Amino acid sequence: MKEWVDKFGSGVTVAAASPPGATGRPESQAAKVLRLEADLAALQAEARKLETERTSSVRRRSISPGRRTGEPLPVVEDHKDAYGVKRLCEVVEVARSSFYAWLDSAGRRAAKATDDAVLAARIWVLQDPAQGGDRAYGAPRITADLNDGVPVAERVNHKRVARVMREHRLAGIRLRRRVKTTIPDQSARRFPDLIGRDFSVGGPGRRYVGDITYLPIADGTNLYLASCIDLGSRKLAGWQVADHMRTELVEDALRAAHRDRGSLVGAIFHSDRGSVYTSKAYAALCEQLGVTQSTGAVGTSADNSLAESFNATLKRELLAGRSAFPDQATAYRAVFRWANRYNTRRRHSAIGNISPNAYEAARSATLAEAA
Repeated sequence: MKEWVDKFGSGVTVAAASPPGATGRPESQAAKVLRLEADLAALQAEARKLETERTSSVRRRSISPGRRTGEPLPVVEDHKDAYGVKRLCEVVEVARSSFYAWLDSAGRRAAKATDDAVLAARIWVLQDPAQGGDRAYGAPRITADLNDGVPVAERVNHKRVARVMREHRLAGIRLRRRVKTTIPDQSARRFPDLIGRDFSVGGPGRRYVGDITYLPIADGTNLYLASCIDLGSRKLAGWQVADHMRTELVEDALRAAHRDRGSLVGAIFHSDRGSVYTSKAYAALCEQLGVTQSTGAVGTSADNSLAESFNATLKRELLAGRSAFPDQATAYRAVFRWANRYNTRRRHSAIGNISPNAYEAARSATLAEAA
């Protein structure tokens, strides 16, 4: 009898995999094995399906380095051998035709990546201080440098420069201000605001702005820089560095501007209401040089924002991310070199991304031709 049952059971195929009792007779041992194997295969297939969906979901949230988050096509490429293109495209919800079109463009993407790497190397040189570059330069000035003297057909677009700088982490450095250098004197003489936050460019030698900024030294002390900037051309017409913030500091900066320009008669000098700028000694010097004083309101930097911006630029570019200069002598030399570069080479967006000296020379040539 056992031999007959075993022989009958071994002949059962798909029908034997039905649930016990479905045919009204007991399920044989062989049939039970076949049914359980079929159930196991179905469960394994479902597990693989769920694992595919889980893995693809994780990959979509965390793309491998060098790929933008949310790009599904690289996920399909990475896992197509394990799970198949059709199933992966269903999971990431893209058409298979889109995936194959993306594969066909691999050569063009590789060529673009190579071109971007070459451009990034050129940008790095333009930012390298050892090669005369400027680490604080952002996309607009870098673009101007790249396109200087280049035929129109070969110029690079500023949007591409910004993208390459962002992807290769070549953004300009930044620095925050920490030391208060404006000490108002409430009892000092008041001067009207003759600038009215109008920092537009134009004719040089007419309007100047100035301020004091600190230069941190590694031993915990500070040097102080007073500036005198020509609004018309953005030129640093006069400046002075000292280890104090007495009135002599701003007086020397104004005298330096007088020497550079030859005369300041009829010019306006605008500053904040710091005690050195509203002192009797400084007012007397302005009167002696023919300068009309102008000051902004107390407690607001917007009235002298161009000078504030100049100070931030100077420290950002000189310190290049460091917290301080190693010593005072180094700071003096750095300011001297930077001031010369600022006037002769550094590009300014307000004057067409050329240097102040180049702007003044071009304006003089234009006026001469008009005459």
